[in-house]
Amino acid sequence: MLLLRAFRNWDFPKGMMERDETPFGAAVREVQEETTLDDLDFKWGEEFIETGPYSRGKVARYYIALTRREDVSLPVNPEIGRPEHAEYRWVDIAEAMSMTTVRLSPVIEWATQQFEQDIS
Repeated sequence: MLLLRAFRNWDFPKGMMERDETPFGAAVREVQEETTLDDLDFKWGEEFIETGPYSRGKVARYYIALTRREDVSLPVNPEIGRPEHAEYRWVDIAEAMSMTTVRLSPVIEWATQQFEQDIS
């Protein structure tokens, strides 16, 4: 799993939808903008999970994608003049659970179930 660090928090790539953009389209764009990953394979289609409300009522929607790339870049966001994230890590499920907040536990569990169903 790919985690990105902003300040002290580890999370998955995510962001806000732009005008006339679908949630799925926003997810694809945000991953590319935040990581330069552009070969995403959404093997599970547009299935998603959402978090409960956090940080003034925000709800984050997460999809699952595969990539063949390990190289990730954290490009400068022209709006803020620096990368949005300070660090990235590819981690296994246990590491993802220990590095993220409780808010992401259901997301990680859901993604794990999707992988396991695909293997069996």
